[in-house]
Amino acid sequence: MKNIIELINQKKFLEAREELAKKNVVDIAALLSEIKDKELVVKIFRILPKDIAADVFSYMEHEQKLFIINSITDAEVANIINDLYIDDTVDFLEELPANMVKKILKNTDETTRAIINQFLNYPEHSAGSIMTIEYVDLKKEMTVEEALEHIRKTGVDKETINTCYVIDENRILEGIISIRKLILCDKNSIIKDIMKKDFIYVNTLDDQETVAKLFKKYDLISIPVTDNEKRLVGIITIDDIIDIIDQENTEDLQKMAAMAPSEEEYLKTSTLQLAKNRITWLLILMISATFTGNIIRKFEDVLQSVVILAAFIPMLMDTGGNAGSQSSTLIIRGLALGEIKSKDVLKVIKKELGVSLLTGIVLAFVNFIRLHFLEKTSLLISITVCISLFFTVVLAKVVGGILPIAAKKAKVDPAIMASPLITTIVDALALIIYFTTAKVLLKI
Repeated sequence: MKNIIELINQKKFLEAREELAKKNVVDIAALLSEIKDKELVVKIFRILPKDIAADVFSYMEHEQKLFIINSITDAEVANIINDLYIDDTVDFLEELPANMVKKILKNTDETTRAIINQFLNYPEHSAGSIMTIEYVDLKKEMTVEEALEHIRKTGVDKETINTCYVIDENRILEGIISIRKLILCDKNSIIKDIMKKDFIYVNTLDDQETVAKLFKKYDLISIPVTDNEKRLVGIITIDDIIDIIDQENTEDLQKMAAMAPSEEEYLKTSTLQLAKNRITWLLILMISATFTGNIIRKFEDVLQSVVILAAFIPMLMDTGGNAGSQSSTLIIRGLALGEIKSKDVLKVIKKELGVSLLTGIVLAFVNFIRLHFLEKTSLLISITVCISLFFTVVLAKVVGGILPIAAKKAKVDPAIMASPLITTIVDALALIIYFTTAKVLLKI
């Protein structure tokens, strides 16, 4: 890029254009993101060959897209929007303020404008909002030769031609066929005889996360989208699904860390916004932690009688919290991947009970050796701590396994039932077990 910048500074725009044309559009977008001088970014963008400018634009960062749209002429805006795939255009427009959307739409032709408005009316995160209409459709009466000729004529500006979609006169989706099969079949074969009639499709209103799961389950590279009458209205391609998986994973990680989800990059999010995203859950967890304090106050007589018991509270609470977090993380991931269903709650309890019994016995045994033989803690106190540790681990793992499934059944994101919340619940349970065990064994 340094060479290209030098050529531009020397006003050798034709040479710079030729150098840019040799590069991959993704690499050009990445290079533009590294340039701090916004005016230079616009200069470079303007000299890009027209046939790759829209592709580069689709990979650029949102802030740069906005600056370019505000810096170029209406005619240039129209060229970009008309050359972009519809799904990329919609993704960009969804992030813009209303006045910017109006500016862009007024520079598009009537047909494109109608299509974009239709896409913008689909619910957010639905299959309809992420699909594209750039696909190849075929008639079932066509021969293979006619189908291939049709693809040659119409497939140039389509997002993918790997899979073609067979429709009837009412646009009802009847089958799919791969370009590979078309090439290998006899040219006189009829499409309806060789098309695949058993295929996976989604409705325009299906959630994008459901669509992503279908891609993973069936190893798809594209999927047709139909309306309620099974009319073909668009397709979703794997590149959009990768973005969705990335978004969903980021959202789950943020929720598991007790933060409000945000799609903004960390370094580009204001300090105030980052604080807002975190403060709500911190307040909830802080207030819920008062229950732990109340439990300690309730058993104050136990602590005063055997002061050494207080020394083992952090270890019990930390171990219980960690045990619960391990289980919840695995269950949340299993639910997200579709490996675990809500109906599997009894299987999960059985599995976590078995794991917790094994881990609880090992942890309690090792802890007993450490306390009684190495630290010379009295036998009764060592037994009290180890019994409490065992039951805390068992309870923590079962609770960590059940809560995400309960959240799923209640139609709440299971990621909410993650480390911070489960740790708070397990802390309270650990203290109750500990002090109750101490009162019984130590006869306090």
